[in-house]
Amino acid sequence: MATNLHRNCIFCLIANDQDEEAEIMKENNELVCFKDIDPAAPHHYLVVPKRHIYSCFSLHKGHICLVERMAEMGKAVLREQGITDMKVARLGFHMPPYISVGHLHLHVIAPASQISEYMGYKFIPGTESFITEESLRKHLQYKPSGSQQCLGNCMSS
Repeated sequence: MATNLHRNCIFCLIANDQDEEAEIMKENNELVCFKDIDPAAPHHYLVVPKRHIYSCFSLHKGHICLVERMAEMGKAVLREQGITDMKVARLGFHMPPYISVGHLHLHVIAPASQISEYMGYKFIPGTESFITEESLRKHLQYKPSGSQQCLGNCMSS
C-alpha cells in the first residue's frame, strides 16, 4: 500500500486496490489507469498516482517527470485500445476549484472530436478549468519546489 493514503479519497482506494468496482486498465508501482465512471468520449481514462497528491496546484518542477509518466501510461492504454494517432487524444488536468475529486488525475480522452456535447465545456484546453499535460509540464519548469505560484486564476495553491 502506498504511503500518504487518504482513506476517504476514492482515488486513493482505487489506486491501492481497495475498490472492487473500478475497471483498472494498467498499473505499476507508482500509477494506476482506470476507466472514468462518467466517460465524456468512447475512450476516457484517468491516470492517478498511488501516492495522494491533491491537485496540479500541489506540483512543482520536481514533478515534471511524474506528469510525463502519467501521460505515457495514458497513451499506452490508448494504444492498447487501438488508438494509435495521439493527435486525436486530449490529455489534461482540471484545476481547482473545478475538480470533482481532490486527488491528482490526468484525463485521457479519445477521440477528442467525440467528446459529448453536454461535457465538452469541461475539457477545453487553455481555460481556467482545464490545462493540457503539455502546458502543465511547461508551467512547472518555472515553479520551484515550495512555490506558492498558481496556474491560471487561482485563489490558493
